[in-house]
Amino acid sequence: MLSNLKQGISECIEAGVRGFFHDAGQIPPIILDIPQDKNHGEFSCNIALQSARILKKSPMELATAFVAVISRKLQESGFGDRIERVDVKHPGFINFYLGSEAFYKILEQVFKEGEDYGRSSLGRGKNIQIEFVSANPTGPLSVAHARQAAVGDCLGNILRFSGFNVTKEYYVNDEGNQINILGRSIQARAREILGDPQASFPEEGYQGDYIRDMARVFLQQNGISSLSDLDSRPREDFSRFGVETLMAVIQKELKDFGVQFDTWSYQSRIASSAHVEKTLAFLEEKGFLYKKEGALWFSSTQFGDDKDRVLRKSDGAYTYFAPDIAYHQNKFLRGFDTVVNIWGPDHHGYIPRLTAAVEALGQPPDALKVLIVQLATLYRNGQPVSMSTRRGQYISLQEVMDEVGVDAARFFFLMRSIKAHLDFDLELAKKETPENPVYYIQYAHARIHSIVAKALDINLEARTQGFRALEQEEEQALMKTIGRFADILRICCQQWDVFALVSYLLELATAFHRFYDKYRVVDVEVPELSSERLALIVATRIVLANGLRLVGVSAPTRM
Repeated sequence: MLSNLKQGISECIEAGVRGFFHDAGQIPPIILDIPQDKNHGEFSCNIALQSARILKKSPMELATAFVAVISRKLQESGFGDRIERVDVKHPGFINFYLGSEAFYKILEQVFKEGEDYGRSSLGRGKNIQIEFVSANPTGPLSVAHARQAAVGDCLGNILRFSGFNVTKEYYVNDEGNQINILGRSIQARAREILGDPQASFPEEGYQGDYIRDMARVFLQQNGISSLSDLDSRPREDFSRFGVETLMAVIQKELKDFGVQFDTWSYQSRIASSAHVEKTLAFLEEKGFLYKKEGALWFSSTQFGDDKDRVLRKSDGAYTYFAPDIAYHQNKFLRGFDTVVNIWGPDHHGYIPRLTAAVEALGQPPDALKVLIVQLATLYRNGQPVSMSTRRGQYISLQEVMDEVGVDAARFFFLMRSIKAHLDFDLELAKKETPENPVYYIQYAHARIHSIVAKALDINLEARTQGFRALEQEEEQALMKTIGRFADILRICCQQWDVFALVSYLLELATAFHRFYDKYRVVDVEVPELSSERLALIVATRIVLANGLRLVGVSAPTRM
């Protein structure tokens, strides 16, 4: 992989320039960038520009001197056969141009590692919990939840592939005001079904058709046929029934979407009153709580929050913040080094207080990572589809999957950085043309399978080592793209965002189509070249499959 070569070049640069400095601590960070202009090589380093002020020489003079020793270090380290040349570009950049041998090594590594190509030990077994979706069980999953589900699942896959020990968790808020409103909504619809002429629906109630459907099922399952029977049921029964019913719906939707959680945690169990009180006692012992006007406050301003927060109101009821702190205490007690929360943009203001709580619990600030995933808007025929959970104007995740399919749904929800609002074009997602990016990528994978089958018909096999004939620009561009796979995964881990992988897969498919549209792979007249080109596209197929597997999208063999 190019990441290995990149690391080797960086080490040679550091070893080469060390003699120019009085103290190794003066050496600036060694950074290798990929130039946008391919005429500037595969890697570029600005070490001479960074060192000019320290060494009091011009960047061009330093770059020329650095190149002489760096080139020698490359030869001594065994990388010389992979570097075609090293030169200097104004105003002092050092550029590295790779030779064919470097690209051939990439192909050999792909065949050696197969499904593990791109896997790394970056995480070194660090325990990470990713909590995502965690939608209140008050209705089917929305499009916003769907995007968070796709991001969380894909990020977990990438982190696990990169050497982290990952636990994916869904936190069920099965208590609180919204659950009470759900119960009252079901109860009100049940009264309507039984013909109560004075039945009134809560002003803040959930109005979707699914509430009426659940009310009807509740009456049938409990054999209730009169208002007196209905009134004899405790209000908690309606809330409990609603939670159980909707959690079954949510779990099915997520399973259909290809999202598998390792743990399902419930607020009623993990953040019960006993657990909350134990957590509050811990914070009080540390001196972070105080009483004011009959309420219990957390002095979160000690940890950078803009104001202190109430944990227990004067009437003895907890605020929603108190069980959240207890839940996060539970996370760390389970041994997680880092906990990742994936939230929607409406929770952005909640970050400082939770960060403060985590520090008060004795954890370092970076033990909590909150990722804000911006909203998604569905478009149909060029017009946005309006949605409101409470009013019942609602398109669920299941409906999106039914309309465009699971593969397109997952891929389209990942097609922008989590920091950017996402426009989801339902019509584009259904197209079976190159305009549709997921179709374009899957077609590349299927197309390669077809070519390999054709090669087998004439007993042509892919070479797995000893390459020497792949010298065309499109061939080397494809090999170079294959070699960047591990770097892309590293970027995803560093940025806590999966968009780079989605973008990369489209780039890899484009590089393949550009190559194949120009050159024949299977040609009986040139078997040696055909064998190497066949290896090139088989390696492409392996990387496409590895990437699609991490994204959670299928890699079809025919389309």
